[in-house]
Amino acid sequence: MPKLTAKRSAGALRGQTALVTGATRGIGLAIARALALQGCNLVVAGRDESVLRRVGRELASAQIRLLAQPCDIRDPQSVDDLFRFVRRYFKRLDILVNNAGIGQPHLPVNKLPVPVWQDIIETNLTGMFLVTQAALALMKRGGTIVNNLSTAANRVFAGSAAYNASKHGALGFTNTLREELRPLGIRVIGLLPGATDTAIWNTLWPQAPRKKMMSPAAVAEAVMGAILLPANAVVETLEILPIAGSL
Repeated sequence: MPKLTAKRSAGALRGQTALVTGATRGIGLAIARALALQGCNLVVAGRDESVLRRVGRELASAQIRLLAQPCDIRDPQSVDDLFRFVRRYFKRLDILVNNAGIGQPHLPVNKLPVPVWQDIIETNLTGMFLVTQAALALMKRGGTIVNNLSTAANRVFAGSAAYNASKHGALGFTNTLREELRPLGIRVIGLLPGATDTAIWNTLWPQAPRKKMMSPAAVAEAVMGAILLPANAVVETLEILPIAGSL
């Protein structure tokens, strides 16, 4: 696993606290690393406890306050448990990154098992709702929410009906949330990354041409640029695509 670099952080987020779900790999881990390098205190959450412990040890090297807490965002009780720890350690949240998500096997609708459909909707859509609802009680004016949606939020890919539906729904949720939170001064960013070299392709398309994809670090860099804008400005939709375009 790559380690945090030793270069001096600009520290623009020092004293702030961020929660990143799905933080054990891919885009979530890259964003957590980027936040840590800016001095941001972190809550990192994921389902795989052993990997989460390893990620926690890595991020702790940035000399920030850190909580690595297992959480299954599909489960309201697990989400409640996560936020009980967050309130105990940090009291407030300045940044929420809803990154946790899963893909589906390439299957047409007539062959898509109901349990697969349910798992994807519960993870990619309901889980985002549960975490956001819990987080809002700890967020104040100047806060930022980043929802990782994927370009599947406004496009369709044959053989990915459940994934497409979950991401379209998450886009609708994100856009509604933004309008509700405008008067409160909380920014909402819809992140729509194109093909990025992460483990999700093991499910979506095992033979995908990884060399044409973006790196998670490139996506994280763009996200950090949006977060670090002045508080009175927001990138509402952040679509990032590999230079190769369509794969």
